[in-house]
Amino acid sequence: MPDDSHEQNGHENVPSRQRRRFEGISSRAYEHPADRSALVALRKLSGFDTVFKALSGLLPERSLRLLFLSDSVRVSDQQFAHLNDMLRDACYILDLEKVPPMYVNQDPQPNAMCIGLDEPIIVVTTGLVELLDEEEMRAVIGHEVGHALSGHSVYRTILLFLTSLALKVAWIPLGNLAIMAIVTALREWFRKSELSADRAGLLVGQDLKASMRGLMKIAGGNHLHEMNVDAFLAQAEEYEAGGDLRDSVLKILNVLPRSHPFTTVRAAELKKWAESRDFQRIMDGHYPRRSEDKDTKVTDSFRESAEHYTNHVKSSKDPLMKLVTDIAGGAGDLGGRVRRGFSGFANGGGAASEGTASGGGTATDTAEDRRPDDE
Repeated sequence: MPDDSHEQNGHENVPSRQRRRFEGISSRAYEHPADRSALVALRKLSGFDTVFKALSGLLPERSLRLLFLSDSVRVSDQQFAHLNDMLRDACYILDLEKVPPMYVNQDPQPNAMCIGLDEPIIVVTTGLVELLDEEEMRAVIGHEVGHALSGHSVYRTILLFLTSLALKVAWIPLGNLAIMAIVTALREWFRKSELSADRAGLLVGQDLKASMRGLMKIAGGNHLHEMNVDAFLAQAEEYEAGGDLRDSVLKILNVLPRSHPFTTVRAAELKKWAESRDFQRIMDGHYPRRSEDKDTKVTDSFRESAEHYTNHVKSSKDPLMKLVTDIAGGAGDLGGRVRRGFSGFANGGGAASEGTASGGGTATDTAEDRRPDDE
């Protein structure tokens, strides 16, 4: 592979340490199978094409760019130069020809996003800049560059707009039902796309520990001396395996209003990929190229997604997934197991009532308000 200190595509790049560069890499190399399948399902959603075409022409992209230009700090050699170096590093490593503009926005909430219809824009908040160290921040910027390379910014921009629109028309009877159907589908896709972008961040930073640290800080703040990676990953294991069928349903309900997977789940998924043969092959220089994208068959993506979900269901420790596996295997007394699993709902006890014990909302209502939306 070419040396990282070379000048390529109009931007010099001298990373703080030697990193592998992936010339001509296709986003297919790091995209999570669930990301691709969710995007296909989204595009097939009734009415989505009509909304997408209409919004593509109506969204005030020029206004959006002017807003950040006028009320944020644009990253450059003169402003936030260390972030500018990381951005150019990330674009060089993933071979993204045009470096997208990046802005730092005054906001104590740790956050980052990649938006834009015609061209992607990356925005990071001061809260995020102050929270993460250099290697952690490098992974986050690589994450956002991964979104740009995958073309995610278009759909993310539409999701932001429709979420705002749904709130404005909520008072109209049935006025937001169609909008919320598309928003729900967009959120499902975007949660999966975050898993892909986490992988891109790891390819850029090439430091799994830094990626893990960043996710832990997003979950628990700047208190690394109080946290432990193994214990953090054990939370993901407990989250997946714990409880009964009621908890499985509550997991689904809790995640529906979120734009992101839960942080422990993201960490576990990234660690699993980092230890896989697929990741090692990429690091060895064996990966799909963008020049080959035009020859890629849609059926190949369907097959990979189907294999992923089949393996996920078989290996999952979640009670609901175990039940699905038993149904497929013809296990007996499924009716009794279902009745026992959901008995807590009928009795009015258990986690179902706990989630709505105060204020009429779920237990994730306030957590979602505090959680970063786009990093």
